[in-house]
Amino acid sequence: MKSMKLILTHEVTGLGEPGDVVEVKPGYGRNYLVPRDLATPWSKGGEKQVEAIKKAREARAVKSLDEAKNIKAQLENKPVKVKVKSGAGGRLFGSVSTTTIVDAFDKAGLPSVDRRRIEVTSPIKALGAHSVVVRVHPEVAATVRLDVIAD
Repeated sequence: MKSMKLILTHEVTGLGEPGDVVEVKPGYGRNYLVPRDLATPWSKGGEKQVEAIKKAREARAVKSLDEAKNIKAQLENKPVKVKVKSGAGGRLFGSVSTTTIVDAFDKAGLPSVDRRRIEVTSPIKALGAHSVVVRVHPEVAATVRLDVIAD
C-alpha cells in the first residue's frame, strides 16, 4: 500500500500539529487534507516551510503546563453565552462557527483562544446547552459549556 508524504499547515486531531511531516493514505491527503488547506505536499524545499511553521506555532503556544491548567480552569468555570439569530422553534440560521465561539469568549472576558484549537464534535444548529473542547496545550484540554441563546 502506498502512502503520501505531507506537511501539516493546521492542527489535525489524531494526526499532528502544524509543521509536522506525516504519511497518510493518498486518498485522504488528496481529497481531504490538501483541498481544505490543512496540509501541503512534501518537498525538499518544504523543509524551510516546516521551520517557519514551527517557529510561528511556538510563538502562539501556551508556554507552560501551569499556565495551560490556569486557562483551562477559567474556561470551565462558567458557561459562555453565545448570542445567535434563530428562527421559529429555536433553529439557527446556519450553525455556530468557531469564530463566533472565540468572539463569545472575548465578550465574557475569558483568555483569548486560537479558533483552530476549538473542536466542535457535531455542528451546533439549535438553541440550548452545548459543549466544545478547547485544546489549550498538547496535554491539556478544556470542555467548555456554551449556552446558545437567541439574539
